[in-house]
Amino acid sequence: MTTSANVKLRAATAADAELLGNLLELYIHDLSAWFPQVQLGPDGRFGYPALPQYVAGPSDRWAWLIEHQGQVAGFVLARRGSPAADDPAVLDVAEFFVLRGFRGLGVGFAAAHVLWKLLPGTWTVRVSARNTAALPFWQATIAGYLARPLSPVERSIAGKPWLVFQFGS
Repeated sequence: MTTSANVKLRAATAADAELLGNLLELYIHDLSAWFPQVQLGPDGRFGYPALPQYVAGPSDRWAWLIEHQGQVAGFVLARRGSPAADDPAVLDVAEFFVLRGFRGLGVGFAAAHVLWKLLPGTWTVRVSARNTAALPFWQATIAGYLARPLSPVERSIAGKPWLVFQFGS
């Protein structure tokens, strides 16, 4: 099992926008299995229009590259405010992605724990009810962080069913 000592979150900057954009393409491709409305653009890319807001510098949005033993293993996008919460101060895991070659090694588990220690506060983690592969990961990761299980609450967001975890870090 990988430990947080082997996993780092490196703050992404505008210089990392191309790398993050490429990783987002892989992530969105994976998600397109659960979100049939996601379509390729005419350029053959999915795109992520909000990316500049995450790499622009200090704001209410943050981007990190997940590194495992010095190699890029994925990314995390987080923000203040969540479509799943009424409190504008809540922290939200907006996007979270671990490259397939690093899955099952504990990289995502460690990266999430590093994130929650880095930004203390009330967190929401949203999982589409369709994304049955992600739910066990988030249940185990959150339970490992809290040292107790936490059940998600079912919510409709933009007319779609989601499972939402909320907890303090």
